[in-house]
Amino acid sequence: MTDVLDVPDLDPAEWFGYAEEQGWSDGLPTVPPTEDLVDAMLAAFPGDPPEFAPLPPARMIPTLRSVAANAVMAGCRPADLPVVVAALLGTMDPHYNLHGSLATTHPCAPMVLVSGPVRDQGFNSGGNCFGQGTRANAVVGRALSLVLRNVGGATPGVMDRSTQGSPAKYTFCFAEADSPFPALHVQRGFAAGDSVVSVMAAEPPHNINDHGSRTGEEILVTIAGTMAESGSNNVYVRGPHLLVLGPEHADTLARDGWTVETIRERLWERARIPFDRISEGNHVQFDESGIKPEEDGYTVSDGLRQLHVCVAGGPGKHSAWIPSFGATELVSRVVPG
Repeated sequence: MTDVLDVPDLDPAEWFGYAEEQGWSDGLPTVPPTEDLVDAMLAAFPGDPPEFAPLPPARMIPTLRSVAANAVMAGCRPADLPVVVAALLGTMDPHYNLHGSLATTHPCAPMVLVSGPVRDQGFNSGGNCFGQGTRANAVVGRALSLVLRNVGGATPGVMDRSTQGSPAKYTFCFAEADSPFPALHVQRGFAAGDSVVSVMAAEPPHNINDHGSRTGEEILVTIAGTMAESGSNNVYVRGPHLLVLGPEHADTLARDGWTVETIRERLWERARIPFDRISEGNHVQFDESGIKPEEDGYTVSDGLRQLHVCVAGGPGKHSAWIPSFGATELVSRVVPG
């Protein structure tokens, strides 16, 4: 693909309209990716350019320059480019199922979870970490989505066939908070000092409100009830879940002696969907898909390995459940540096 294009000399308002006409916009204003801005982004990238795979559905192979151009458009700082690259490489892993997650009618978006020392580069792991107000969170997730659209060809209504979509398709990036449990990247075999990005084709966060429970066991009852949702793709397609514990819930669980392993075990035991919450037509579909119920209902996935746990957020007795597209995996990559 061509890395440098000659475009008219436009002011910011004209550029916004021009980019939209070219199909390069996600609907929000973008920064013109001038050569000097892209060069500054590339100059800050550590090491050699990575080897990228073809991006579906267009099967175009991105270059580091094209990724940097989209990062500029999203509003990234030069320091953000390695995080964007790690996230992009994660989506290219066959286990992520990028083509399936981009072309589906499901509303999934590429979730980006930042762990390790790179969190200190301005990423929000505290209050409103899923929301607005933090540049790094906003622009990194947006840059990844722009690359998938502008290089990969995942244009809404054309190849992106999501029935309704979600706001997470603009950007879905947050950082992991300090935790009484091992960080997610450590759970997955990385060193504590590694900067790691984990990606998953995911729905937006589902809030878990529990102000009444006083013990870890009680909190897990509420969490399991939230996860046992009959309309989730995970029921019949299977795939990972990410439980994002708010710090207050995490502290109560840790106080009561719970570990990541025992939390996962208890959720696997309790998060069952009763038969009477599944329609007759879906019983038939599940059976045709090879999904068989247990004695007390349908499981929410195919085993403990699909239940992931981390901590993020600020004060308040809330946690979040993030279900996936189903036919995907949580994939982690070290940030270049």
